[in-house]
Amino acid sequence: MTENRELELYFHIPFCVKKCLYCDFLSQPASPLVQERYMEALAREALGRAEEAEGRKVVSVFFGGGTPSVVEARLICGLLQNLREVYGILPEAEITIEVNPGTVDAEKLSAYREAGINRLSIGLQSADDGELAVLGRIHTWQQFLETYYAARKAGFANINVDLMSALPGQTLESCRKTLESVLSLQPAPEHISAYSLIWEEGTPFYEMEKKGILSQAPEELDRQMYRETKRTLAKAGYERYEISNYARAGYACRHNLGYWKRRDYLGFGVGAASLLENVRFRNADGLSRYLENPLGCREQAQALTLEEQMEEFLFLGLRMTDGVGFDDFADCFSHSLEEIYGPVIEKNLRQGLLRRCWRMDGAGRRQEMLALTEFGLDVANYVMAQFLR
Repeated sequence: MTENRELELYFHIPFCVKKCLYCDFLSQPASPLVQERYMEALAREALGRAEEAEGRKVVSVFFGGGTPSVVEARLICGLLQNLREVYGILPEAEITIEVNPGTVDAEKLSAYREAGINRLSIGLQSADDGELAVLGRIHTWQQFLETYYAARKAGFANINVDLMSALPGQTLESCRKTLESVLSLQPAPEHISAYSLIWEEGTPFYEMEKKGILSQAPEELDRQMYRETKRTLAKAGYERYEISNYARAGYACRHNLGYWKRRDYLGFGVGAASLLENVRFRNADGLSRYLENPLGCREQAQALTLEEQMEEFLFLGLRMTDGVGFDDFADCFSHSLEEIYGPVIEKNLRQGLLRRCWRMDGAGRRQEMLALTEFGLDVANYVMAQFLR
């Protein structure tokens, strides 16, 4: 498949103003000096590994975190300029940066656009200031509005907004109000990511629940919010193209689609993961170690067996509402889907969790697909687990 010569780049920026109470990501506050040293280390790692991308076309670049926008714009833009000199970044590549309200201004946003960043992902989570305070967010709804409209003024025409539901104390009505508030933006976002809050072990939320200070939303309320999100966004013209992601036509996140389609990617920075030629590896988590030797931090390399590649193809690909292609599977593995997973597929077809359908693929051919039904999407983890041996 020609897609195998395409490559994505991910840069982990592990800094934030302060850690949110639900967050288990690899992130922490840091001084401007540490941030600058880290960005220099990122550049050393990326430039030092450029030979791994030889002959590849970079179709997307993603600056994630943490909160990449806490770092000075000149450092982000300078890194991107260096990348263009040694990586084959396509002119039409999707280049995304994650930002939080309260960490960007008009000058920083304009610098991003001038550097070629063409997609913004803004962490909102809720339009209710009380809910934001409970989450430990550093911003208000008003600050989000200021950030959003400053981004539009700077020329961003592709903006994602992150939303979260099943928050402590959240009601169905306040969930609905957040959706309506975001959809009332002029113009409305091109993309919306909508997730249910997960209480991860080791986070302040997890500890507060153990002490009886906070409690998780009842499961039925969580499901009501999930269904309300699907209904409201569909009515507003957003296509649900992945379990938790919705987009207007033409604005699905190309970088994330690459993950779900198992496109090769190189991750740079503390804890960053990579997939290259069916080998998965990641960098160590220690910040000090990374600053000292960014090219010597790789660990946990795993050469995927053929069986593991097939499993990934299914449980990643089925996250997409289009599903996975029967021909694509056969092209990749020289075996048919039915040959490898026939009994599992038939069982889930009978139970109404999977469906067969047809679509035109990127090569213009009509291909039969295996996809989750609406009910299957609701219990996706259960379905996907059946493809693991």
